[in-house]
Amino acid sequence: MSRINKNVVLALLTLTSSAFLLFQLYYYKHYLSTKNGAGLSKSKGSRIGFDSTQWRAVKKFIMLTSNQNVPVFLIDPLILELINKNFEQVKNTSHGSTSQCKFFCVPRDFTAFALQYHLWKNEEGWFRIAENMGFQCLKIESKDPRLDGIDSLSGTEIPLHYICKLATHAIHLVVFHERSGNYLWHGHLRLKEHIDRKFVPFQKLQFGRYPGAFDRPELQQVTVDGLEVLIPKDPMHFVEEVPHSRFIECRYKEARAFFQQYLDDNTVEAVAFRKSAKELLQLAAKTLNKLGVPFWLSSGTCLGWYRQCNIIPYSKDVDLGIFIQDYKSDIILAFQDAGLPLKHKFGKVEDSLELSFQGKDDVKLDVFFFYEETDHMWNGGTQAKTGKKFKYLFPKFTLCWTEFVDMKVHVPCETLEYIEANYVSFHGLPLMPSQGWTVLLPSRLTAASLPDSPASACYASLVFVFFLVETGFCCVGRAGLQLLATSDPPASASRGAGIADGVSFTQCSVVPRLECSGVISARYSLHLPAACLGPPKCRDCSLCPAATPSGK
Repeated sequence: MSRINKNVVLALLTLTSSAFLLFQLYYYKHYLSTKNGAGLSKSKGSRIGFDSTQWRAVKKFIMLTSNQNVPVFLIDPLILELINKNFEQVKNTSHGSTSQCKFFCVPRDFTAFALQYHLWKNEEGWFRIAENMGFQCLKIESKDPRLDGIDSLSGTEIPLHYICKLATHAIHLVVFHERSGNYLWHGHLRLKEHIDRKFVPFQKLQFGRYPGAFDRPELQQVTVDGLEVLIPKDPMHFVEEVPHSRFIECRYKEARAFFQQYLDDNTVEAVAFRKSAKELLQLAAKTLNKLGVPFWLSSGTCLGWYRQCNIIPYSKDVDLGIFIQDYKSDIILAFQDAGLPLKHKFGKVEDSLELSFQGKDDVKLDVFFFYEETDHMWNGGTQAKTGKKFKYLFPKFTLCWTEFVDMKVHVPCETLEYIEANYVSFHGLPLMPSQGWTVLLPSRLTAASLPDSPASACYASLVFVFFLVETGFCCVGRAGLQLLATSDPPASASRGAGIADGVSFTQCSVVPRLECSGVISARYSLHLPAACLGPPKCRDCSLCPAATPSGK
């Protein structure tokens, strides 16, 4: 009996010891380890988020580019915006002191970096090493648009984009190229037939849907999530550029074809005018950029860019457009301080404002303000004699960057529609010296609708002649129709029918004005008698024939 009692006691002691041991193990696991872990985190700093796929891909990419001296900088809009919101914290963060991944660990498919191609010395070596480090890389190339004007080099290809994928995250490296206007340009990411469309979700890329143009950013080095990276010194300026960066090239091929058919005017006068017009455009751009007022090429200047990739030598002025909401009250003073005195002011800010400034060498700057409605835009013209106002309608348009006479400037993205709103159907035909043209009356202004007098017919013919000389079109747009259907054209509508200096002409007084300006002279083979195009003393409109339409 005593033996049994000893066995029972031994068993109970064993069970009790085992239970106590299990309790100790449980206590250690759920209490002591948690407490010690918390103390360790406080003493050494936690590494929350640093095991994410995004951070590891970015870290490996920065290691690669740093070792190979590839001067990349961060352009990812999402991350730059986060950095800008926490800029003071980022500036005061030293390498390795970060305890939590706040920027590069944000869920996303891509991280965008950029480099300036002219600073890249080892392109092929970098590509090979990236693949050896585990990246799967895709290279996008295309023809260099800067060489389109040089036939022997127009097929030269340049790198535009690299996409390097590591696991489920990809680095998008945008290759910026220098342009002659001292800005940076990237090309369109266009997938060729052999490229795997499932390589990455291309539709989520923030760069490459179309070519883009950016101001050259000043860079600074910061520590982001423990990684040293270069970023634009003004992150938000770059971020704000992104949605408005779309770039369209001038139509170099069509311009070459144009000059093959119609020889360029390289006379001393034409070269001098183009030089003066370029200087005036540069001065106007500098003045408006300083004010923070966006503008675009309009009317004849826009036509010259679209048709000839150059200034039209016989246009005699520079035309710019500005949205009325961007108007600033000190714009006139700013131009005057820049050496451009105000020549004319038509209309008011609230209805039909237009400004004209006098540049040197008798080259004029016309600034047209555009007003936006629900389904269209318009700018105004004012009749000098009566004060009557006109609206010239345009379809809605957006603005794109382009390069024109070595400058980065805006043009309407929907350029053809914009030009046709001024000139109806675009034919691309110039009125050149020694080429005979018969004046075509538009459908709304027929010979029957004119007053039955040689004076009126003479006047109408000459206004059309001047319009054709300035623009090279053989038909007139809606603005021109409105203008020319009136007996006293709006003085401010010079781009619609080529009326110089915003002066309202009446009857044959236009003849000496045109002759004195040198726009019309005997070198134009026009179907009008010499008396109409003769010396300024010609005032007798009875010498001019009636305008007879030769086509419909």
